[in-house]
Amino acid sequence: MFNAAAAGDGGGCLPMPIIAVEAALAVIDASISAAAFVQLARIHRHDLQNGWTRQKIFHFMIGLCNIVFVTYFVSTIVATCEKWLCWVHGCGFVLMASPQILLLASFLLLLSFWVDLCHQTNDEDEEDVTSHHEALLDRTKNKPGIRAVDLRQRCCSGVQLGSRQKFVILVFLLSFVVTIAFAILIWVGRGENPIDSSLLKRVYLDVFSVVVIVLGGALACYGALLFSKMSKVRSETGSSEKRKVASLAAVSLICFSSSAILALVTNVPVLLYWYSTDADIINNAIILFMYCFIGSSIPSGFVLWVMRDIPHRQTVERPTHSRVVTLFRDRPSITQDPQWRTAVTSSNKALKSSPI
Repeated sequence: MFNAAAAGDGGGCLPMPIIAVEAALAVIDASISAAAFVQLARIHRHDLQNGWTRQKIFHFMIGLCNIVFVTYFVSTIVATCEKWLCWVHGCGFVLMASPQILLLASFLLLLSFWVDLCHQTNDEDEEDVTSHHEALLDRTKNKPGIRAVDLRQRCCSGVQLGSRQKFVILVFLLSFVVTIAFAILIWVGRGENPIDSSLLKRVYLDVFSVVVIVLGGALACYGALLFSKMSKVRSETGSSEKRKVASLAAVSLICFSSSAILALVTNVPVLLYWYSTDADIINNAIILFMYCFIGSSIPSGFVLWVMRDIPHRQTVERPTHSRVVTLFRDRPSITQDPQWRTAVTSSNKALKSSPI
């Protein structure tokens, strides 16, 4: 999909097969985006207290990603017919790469949560100490500081950013910086200079495809590791959550690897609009549809399907007074040791909750 080359033999609009494919992809992505934002509204209406949870963030990012895809497909058809110079030499490249970066960031965020769950037993002691110090600091702050904390909690309640999530945000920002730098070089390469714009696009595509393959493999590996850990934990929803993790890891591996290999082998996403015969037009249109549908539409739709469950409304339980009188006192057993119960509960707490 990283193309922005000159269309056809230099005149007119795109061929009808390519227009039909891009229109079909626009309709598919518009449907996914609408489903994501409708589901986001429903989830937010049932879960107002927790603010921005992981489920809401994923729905928002998937919806935004597909909106940008729709904007790109529609703009490609219009810009080619209107012969926008900026579109061919940089602007189209940025708009084309943006939804791919958003999709990459979404699944990197999912990977970061899975890594946190897999390493929960190693990091929980440090997190307990950190949370204890944060609680002490909050208690010692003055009233203006408390107001600032309350304001931040109202805006970002439910969002817990660890070191891995902050790393994902950094990768997301750096990806946009690299994309803009490539777009500038492509714009400069349109003149008489040694810079080859088509070579830059191929380099960008190759690097991005390798990153996507690595992401698919990492999701598969950590999905398998998380599945094995969840198999050791008994819970009511354990079987359904294990199926979600296994299926999402498998879909990510298959879709990302297939689309990336297709782009590396054919180079059609870069040289989509370079053709000489009608057979080339049909071939490029088919590869474009497979690349976009397998690499973005299927993963986006599957994530929405996995996260379709509406969270239950939280109810405040009133404390009840116990009137049970102890007549006999048994000897304390090892399994009833409070420290033992705390250790078991803390090690299994994360795995019993939903990892999606």
